[in-house]
Amino acid sequence: MHAGDLAVPFPTVHPRTRAIEAARLLAGQDLPGLVVVDDEGCPVTVLPGTQVLRMAVPDYCQDDPALARVVDEDAADLFLRELGDRTVAEALPRERRELPVVTADATVLELAALMARSRSPLVAVVDPAGRMIGAVTLDGLLDRMLAR
Repeated sequence: MHAGDLAVPFPTVHPRTRAIEAARLLAGQDLPGLVVVDDEGCPVTVLPGTQVLRMAVPDYCQDDPALARVVDEDAADLFLRELGDRTVAEALPRERRELPVVTADATVLELAALMARSRSPLVAVVDPAGRMIGAVTLDGLLDRMLAR
């Protein structure tokens, strides 16, 4: 089995997409992350859903979790509004990791190794020109591997 056999259509975003729209896409489709593509449709990075949350959660709550407890429930329920007009580009991790991208002929073991190495819950599958044709999620990969 190869990546092309496991790849499914997968939503993408651009660096200029509003972060709140990315959050809605993540939540609406129960996605672990999103593939960020350039104007030609070529993957440039994967945005884990946790990075969108990281941008919305106030720094003081990330630095000291005890402070998150003192925020009243009504205010705590509104923290995603902090995303405002910020973009996906602003949510991207500062450190660059290996790009989780493979061609359609990659093996299941290659996919699994890349996910583990890059700590990415999804891998983009590209055509020979580098344009995205789909993605393989960790859940999808494990489902197929455990079904055998």
